[in-house]
Amino acid sequence: MMQLRIYCLLCAIAALMLTSFSIQAVPWDQLPAEQLTKKLETKFSEGKYSKKGADTCLMCHKKNNTVMALFDGVHGQVTHPDSPMTGLQCEACHGPLGKHNKGGKEPMIAFGKDSKLDATSKNSTCLGCHNDPQQMAWYSSSHNLDEVACVDCHQIHTAKDPILDPQNINDTCIGCHPQKKADMNKRSSHPLKWDHMTCIDCHNPHGSMGESALNQITINDTCYSCHAEKRGPFLWEHAPVTENCASCHNPHGSVNESLLSSRAPQLCQQCHMDDGHAGRAAPLDGQDAFGGGKSCLNCHSQIHGSNHPAGSKLQR
Repeated sequence: MMQLRIYCLLCAIAALMLTSFSIQAVPWDQLPAEQLTKKLETKFSEGKYSKKGADTCLMCHKKNNTVMALFDGVHGQVTHPDSPMTGLQCEACHGPLGKHNKGGKEPMIAFGKDSKLDATSKNSTCLGCHNDPQQMAWYSSSHNLDEVACVDCHQIHTAKDPILDPQNINDTCIGCHPQKKADMNKRSSHPLKWDHMTCIDCHNPHGSMGESALNQITINDTCYSCHAEKRGPFLWEHAPVTENCASCHNPHGSVNESLLSSRAPQLCQQCHMDDGHAGRAAPLDGQDAFGGGKSCLNCHSQIHGSNHPAGSKLQR
C-alpha cells in the first residue's frame, strides 16, 4: 500500500512538472496577444537594457535593409537632441533587450503588420516622445477610439516619412475612407483628387477640439478660412448658412453643382414649404421659376446673405 501511494505521488509530481514544462515551452511568438502584452509589460518594467545599445541589435540586424534605413531619417540621427539614438537607441522604442539575443528569444515591442500588440500598446511608445500640443486631443480622437496605430499611417525606418509629403496624404487617408474617395471624384468637388488640397487642410488626423477632427472649432470656421466672403456679418442673414455650411453642401464632393447635397428646389423645400409661392405660376411658355435656370436662385440669388437695405428676401 505504501509503495502504491509513493508511486501515485511520483506520477502526480511528474505530471505537474510536465505541465509546467509544456507551458514554459510555448514560444513567445505563439502566445495569445493578451499574454504576450502582459509579458512585454513585465519585461519592460524590469528594465534590462543592453549596455551596448544599438551595437548589440546590429550584430544580428545589420543586414536588414529596412532596419538600417532608420539611420537615414531623424529617428536614427545621433546628433539630433530628441532622437531615440541619443538615449536608449533601438530599445527606446522596441523595449529593453533582456534575453532577446539569447536562447529564449524574448520578443521585443514590434510595430509591423504581423505584430500581435494592440494599437494602444504601440501608440503608447510613440506618444512617449510625441506629446506636444499637436497630439493633445489624440485620446479623444476618432482614430484613437477606432484603434488606429500611428504606424498604420507613418513610417519610421525611412529617410523621410512618406505621409509628410503632401502628394501622399490624400492617398493615405482614402485608403481607410473609401466613401470620401468616391465623393472626391464626383462632378463637383474640392481639388483633392489633383492634390491641390489635402485632407489635413481641414482635418487634424491626431484629433482636435472641434467636431469631425476639424482644424477649426466649427465647420463654418473651417470653410471661412478659404471662403472669407461668406463669413459676413450680413444685414440680412440666411439661418442655415450661419448655422452650418454642411446643411446645404457636401464638402467632399457632390453630383450637384457647388457641392450642394441636393438640387434646388428640393434642397430649399427641406425648410421652405411649397405653399403657393408666386414662382409656381406658369407663364405662357409653360415654364415656371422653380423649373428653369437656377430654380429658387433665379430670384433669391444672395443665398449666403445680403447687405442691401431691401434684401430681406435675399433677392439683391
